[in-house]
Amino acid sequence: MNWTLEVVPVPVTDMDRAKKFYGDKCGFKIDLDDEVAPGMRIIQATPPGSRCSIAMLSGMPTMPGAKEMAPGSLQGLQLCVTDIEAARRELLDRGVDVTPIRHVGETGWEDGKGETWNSFMSFEDPDGNGWVVQEAPSELSER
Repeated sequence: MNWTLEVVPVPVTDMDRAKKFYGDKCGFKIDLDDEVAPGMRIIQATPPGSRCSIAMLSGMPTMPGAKEMAPGSLQGLQLCVTDIEAARRELLDRGVDVTPIRHVGETGWEDGKGETWNSFMSFEDPDGNGWVVQEAPSELSER
């Protein structure tokens, strides 16, 4: 049996601001923006080429046994791209505040691209949820 990661909840304070950030600035496809019950809204967005989406929820009860995440508490969610320099340019052009490209070197984090699998950048959404972008050598279907 396959266990596929399909949706990751991202805790946000302002649904419309988050929708604009992920849709307009990050280029995610807004798959759904719906009030599923009175006062319960879901926005689902998918990064280009991904099979996994993010979900921003408002007014939804916490799943029994689950813990509620505070806005800004999600850190280290990782996206992979085949060209990190082009991805960085695109984010900057869209108005996202993204770090320089860095790699892990002999002394820790160093500026510039590294070897295969060793080039990273990061950014935060308006609530402070932190994302990491890593350069992968090829598309997932080719690995």
